[in-house]
Amino acid sequence: MLSSAFKLSALVTLIGLGTVACTTTPTETNTMVKDVDVHAVSTAGVAQKIGTIRFIDSPVGLAIQTNLTQLPPGPHGFHIHEKGSCDVAEKEGKPVAALAAGGHFNPEKAPNHGTPLNGHMGDLPILNVDSAGNAKVNLLAPRLSLADVEGLAVMVHAGGDNYSDTPKPLGGGGDRIACGVIK
Repeated sequence: MLSSAFKLSALVTLIGLGTVACTTTPTETNTMVKDVDVHAVSTAGVAQKIGTIRFIDSPVGLAIQTNLTQLPPGPHGFHIHEKGSCDVAEKEGKPVAALAAGGHFNPEKAPNHGTPLNGHMGDLPILNVDSAGNAKVNLLAPRLSLADVEGLAVMVHAGGDNYSDTPKPLGGGGDRIACGVIK
């Protein structure tokens, strides 16, 4: 399964690269573009800015350009969450980083976590962070548009994402470590 997930992530990334490379600036066309500040998050709250994510409407979906720093190297779960907040909230009496963002964006009530092609609408391709802690990548969410995600949150999780609910729920991404509100 992990091999298939990697292949899907690579395919979506390649499509995203081609799409972004072909997009002109918003002043030259009516392309909708939104830049979002992303901050580190913890149980203490929203912390320092660690970069930006640019969302660009394209004919093949929502192109996503990340320019993030200060993240742990390796693959990370990457999702759109259902509420536009990065604040701490409580679960079972304990503070949880960015829990106020709610769960994965899932307006179609998909029964399971999955790939960007078949899971929750907020399931994005894996975010790969280099050995220096930087994520400067182009991705594609083929089922989303900027209008779909405005007012929601974009989230980076501590662990990777296997695009499944097993052996751990929601791809196994775990703790929320970075968040931005798409205003």
